Amino acid sequence: MSLGPRRRSRARPSRKSASAVCRIPCRSRCRSWPVPGGLMAVVSRMVMPVGRRRSASRPVRPGAPRVRPPGRPDPRRPVNRHSVSASSRPLPVVLAQAVPPAEVRSAILLPGGSQPDEPDDQESTVHDGTSSGRNFGQRLRALRLNAGMSQEALSHEAGVSVRALADMERGRTRGPQRRTVRALAEALGLDAAEAGELEDAASLGRPRPCRSADAAAQPSATEPAAAMTTRAPDLLPRAPRGFHGRASELAALTRATAGEAPVCLVVGPAGVGKTALVLHWAHRDPAGLTDGRLYADLRGFSDMGEPAAVEVLREFLAALGVPHERIPESENGAAALFRSLAADRRLLVVLDNARDSEQVRPLLPGGDHCVTVVTSRHRLPGLIVSDSARPVAVDVLAPPDGTALLSRVLGTHRVHAEPAAARRLAELCGGLPLALRVVAARLAGRPDWSLDSMAAELSDHTRRLGLLDLEDTGVRAALHLTLRQLPAPVSEVFAHLGRHPGTHVDRYAAAALAGTDPAAAESALEHLTAAHLLTETSPGRWAMHDLVRLYARTLDAHPDTLKRVLDHYVATAIGAVAAAEPGSEDCFPLPSDFLAPAAVRRFDDRSAAVAWFAAERDNLTQAVAAADAARLHDRTWRVVMTMWPLIVWRVRDGWAPLLQTALTATRAAADEHGEARLLNVLGWVLTEEDRTPEALVHLEAASTLAARAGDAFAEANALIVLAMAQASLGGLEEAAHSCERAADLARRIGDRRMERLATQHLARHQADAGHWHQALATATHALASEDRPETTDIPHILLLAIKGEALLGLGKQAEGITQLDLAAREAEAAGYDDGALRALTVLLRASANPEVQARYDAALTRLTTRT
Repeated sequence: MSLGPRRRSRARPSRKSASAVCRIPCRSRCRSWPVPGGLMAVVSRMVMPVGRRRSASRPVRPGAPRVRPPGRPDPRRPVNRHSVSASSRPLPVVLAQAVPPAEVRSAILLPGGSQPDEPDDQESTVHDGTSSGRNFGQRLRALRLNAGMSQEALSHEAGVSVRALADMERGRTRGPQRRTVRALAEALGLDAAEAGELEDAASLGRPRPCRSADAAAQPSATEPAAAMTTRAPDLLPRAPRGFHGRASELAALTRATAGEAPVCLVVGPAGVGKTALVLHWAHRDPAGLTDGRLYADLRGFSDMGEPAAVEVLREFLAALGVPHERIPESENGAAALFRSLAADRRLLVVLDNARDSEQVRPLLPGGDHCVTVVTSRHRLPGLIVSDSARPVAVDVLAPPDGTALLSRVLGTHRVHAEPAAARRLAELCGGLPLALRVVAARLAGRPDWSLDSMAAELSDHTRRLGLLDLEDTGVRAALHLTLRQLPAPVSEVFAHLGRHPGTHVDRYAAAALAGTDPAAAESALEHLTAAHLLTETSPGRWAMHDLVRLYARTLDAHPDTLKRVLDHYVATAIGAVAAAEPGSEDCFPLPSDFLAPAAVRRFDDRSAAVAWFAAERDNLTQAVAAADAARLHDRTWRVVMTMWPLIVWRVRDGWAPLLQTALTATRAAADEHGEARLLNVLGWVLTEEDRTPEALVHLEAASTLAARAGDAFAEANALIVLAMAQASLGGLEEAAHSCERAADLARRIGDRRMERLATQHLARHQADAGHWHQALATATHALASEDRPETTDIPHILLLAIKGEALLGLGKQAEGITQLDLAAREAEAAGYDDGALRALTVLLRASANPEVQARYDAALTRLTTRT
């Protein structure tokens, strides 16, 4: 077998010379180096392992030529009696380079102080990953400097990390793959000839095939890394087809795999494409990892059972060239051997579908130059603590990337023909790549189906999960395997969460759903979040993916689950009303079959109650819809009535449809008390929306119902709102009279709060009529008679504003502006934007102040933008 091209003819050193010629069999294209005779022993010791310098034949490093058996000289080469006895015995191979490194060669002087000749050309450079790597690196660095580019600039243009470029230029990378070289050539603007020369230089550093370890003699136990070297193993599955997007995740993965012995943890829900992301990244040739790529599916979420750690280690060791009979039987022994073999290598190890940290730890390689990537549906915090794993979260695809994924499978012509339907499909699949691929597979098998017809099928939420299953693959199967790994109490909470009518839950809502306490519910929520079945969208609030929610609804849950969560919202809202509007009357008695939750959230102050109402508005609205659909009429209207602070604070937010639903529920439940309350609130909202004729119908009916029931409180409330409708039609005197009647009713039943409310509206109508003295006197009296003057509530703010407006009307400009500014600031602090807007409007009429205008604009923006 040829050992490479013959070197140019040189004069052979004489036998009396101080130097000898060392012909060390190393790799193909090896050349001879003249070595001073005094250093022959040093070189021999360097290239032969300690304790085995006279051992039998052993396998050579990857890429090395075959060594002839003892006594069989190479007929094409003369025997050199001054060389190391390579002709009498094959040279054992160690992890050190077979040829002295540059710093050693520089110390080897020929007679007269000269140095040995360098190779004549690149073809004569050894393939040990050092000389060839250095020649490629020198060429690359020269080209980069000639192009005037920094490493960072070249990294950006070529899509290769700065760390990889640095390794290439220093000669630490043996030989990058062709696609990497092409990217570098394009980024440097090389022509075809220059690009070819760069590729030739890189090819010299790539590993060469060698004979298998099984064919070699048995290695010594003291030198496993040397003896068990073989060609670079590659156990990676093929790259995923149809991969698209994920630029930010790929960049995060590259960053996470930088540094010393990194462990990267790619986490995300089932079906989100974690494995596809990692394999796509791995096949892009991670820089510097030239000694092999190992892969194992740990099947942590499979119904096929998990492989034992020792089985995975055996596969890794076999790939690294260890004969089967030399692989230790125990897990600890196999793990130790794997770590020692990996210590001086640059390996990529992908551990896919890990269940927990314990499953991963025995499979982590040793050494500083290996990169480990772990994928899991769980967060594996233990691995972050013990091995400094760097998490990379993978989320669902945005609609544009979802439609692009469909295009990769179905073809761009079909997707471009129905762009709106393609986007709708991406939305119905929730951006989940697994669901999108199942949909694409169904459409690919039915070329006559339109995307729009498929979207119509998926729109039926009762059939969606079934349509997203295909043979043994699908969303439901993936979620089932995830859930099966969780403890039974956690799975039970998950099943009940599917009955939640809204989009977000807190620990109190979860506890009510599952019939447990908040602490146990929070623990379950944390488990489900770690398994990526929930997402913590903000501290203490969790949400489910739409498809996960549909799956949860297919599981068994307690029949009273919905009633329990509705009663939770009623109980919590009552507490929030008490904190936000202290002293207010309860809107209703509780239902006879009320299911009290194990614990109810406590609100320390008004701001906490206001924040809860703002956060739960959508949930409360969806709870009303769920109660109405389930014909729980007594819960439907009560949930709506607990929202009255929200309605007061943002009266122009279109509450009429929700109130109409609640009114219908009171009539279905034959509850006249509830009906009177709802008629009153609905009439007020319609009045604020300038739908006064409709409002009058509801308000007159409310007054009649309350009087018939002998409910003085409800009657007084109805008279106040009726006065508002009368005032909007121009009947200010009539409106003032209705408020006076309401105040009398309140005094008769001893309700000071209702009396103050009636007085506040009376002052308002007096001010609107231009009766400034009466308005000022009424407002001042009401403010002075407040039971809790330190409390800021809506009537208090409005009385301050009316007083300021009356002072302006009486020509007391400075006092009026001060009073209105106070009202506006208290409203802003309380989050009562409607009240702030009213006070600031009057202030702007009195003084065109830029600061007041800015406050007005901010209040208007808040009022017109739902939070």
